[in-house]
Amino acid sequence: MDYTISQVPALISHIHTANAEFTSKRLSAKGSWSSSHGYILYLLAENTTLTMSQISRAINRDKSTTTVLVRKLMDEGLIKSSPSKNDSRVREISLTAKGRKLNELTTGISKELLEVCYKGFSAKEKQQLLSMLLKISENIDNSLK
Repeated sequence: MDYTISQVPALISHIHTANAEFTSKRLSAKGSWSSSHGYILYLLAENTTLTMSQISRAINRDKSTTTVLVRKLMDEGLIKSSPSKNDSRVREISLTAKGRKLNELTTGISKELLEVCYKGFSAKEKQQLLSMLLKISENIDNSLK
């Protein structure tokens, strides 16, 4: 499909959907995982522990959806939950050894996706794209305040 300047949000939405499909297809070869599951594993690998609220914000899902996603990862033994040292009402989520191993797979899928996305891009073009998308994101976020 040919997009016009006025259809940039639709193009961004298409890219988001295609990204999730790319990731889900590759993850489904290893089980019934979604791109959100892979992203949660990635976030935990990068941050060691996160609260449910932090995960929810990072994956841009409501708390009930996040709970379902996290519960599946827990049931599979990929992540664990423990009380926060600072506040026993808060649960901290972290990777298990099994989760770290699956995260290696998801990291490989992410690298493959980046190679596909940035094919033919110079380093300067990648940086310009990031800058423009950040500006769009900031504009939308500011309009919601």
